[in-house]
Amino acid sequence: MLVDQLRFARSEFVRCLEGLSAEDALLRIGPLNSLSWRVGHLASHEYALWVLVAQGKNPYPDLYKLVGTGKPASTPPLVEMWQAWRDITREADVFLDTLTPSMLTTHLEWKGKPHAESIGTMLLHVIYHYFFHIGEAHANRQVLGHTDLPEFIGEMLGNFEYRPD
Repeated sequence: MLVDQLRFARSEFVRCLEGLSAEDALLRIGPLNSLSWRVGHLASHEYALWVLVAQGKNPYPDLYKLVGTGKPASTPPLVEMWQAWRDITREADVFLDTLTPSMLTTHLEWKGKPHAESIGTMLLHVIYHYFFHIGEAHANRQVLGHTDLPEFIGEMLGNFEYRPD
């Protein structure tokens, strides 16, 4: 199911940033955002969809202002962004664990109106968003001179291999 693919994308994001120092996470290279920003930014995307819209919970009301699309560049502390990411993905999983294949064509409601994307399309959007930022993060790390970075996707057998629904 798509939720498994989201979890794989998350695991690849974590793997991409393994060994990243707090100092390097704050660096901006040209117009690129910092690596710490990316952690918070992806947390913010999941937060908006799976915590705020899907569950009506708002434990991080200022996160979008700090790392949202179109907001001024920021360099938030890496440890804080990882904590937010872990909290948010854990809370998102509360909702994601309830999804069934038939629910993927339905739409969540926000402020009394259906969201433009179906739940399945929202999942695809977040998955692709992770891989977009994984690519950018790899480029950042290469420019910073980091070595021993992952060269290809991680292990898929076991938790992430294809299974018919």
